[in-house]
Amino acid sequence: MNLLGQFFYLQGLDVLTTLACLGNGVKEGNPVVGLALAVAPSPLGGLLGVKILAVALAVYCWQRGRTRVLARVNVFFAAVVAWNLVALILRSPAFV
Repeated sequence: MNLLGQFFYLQGLDVLTTLACLGNGVKEGNPVVGLALAVAPSPLGGLLGVKILAVALAVYCWQRGRTRVLARVNVFFAAVVAWNLVALILRSPAFV
């Protein structure tokens, strides 16, 4: 259950940091998420739609015992959150 909990936590951090990036003029780099943002009525709605699908896939992996896949996805999303934080720092007035 720990890997699944980490996944949920990282998804929450990704939503928060992505919204902060979008609010500060940083463009979305993932074309799938970019499409969801374009067709959704709000950025939060687009992100939540993508995250619902991601959570469903993670639960499927966890139920099937695909813990190695889930662990690798967690590392990937930890890097995504770190990337978002770097983008926010570089976009801050101290660096502009």
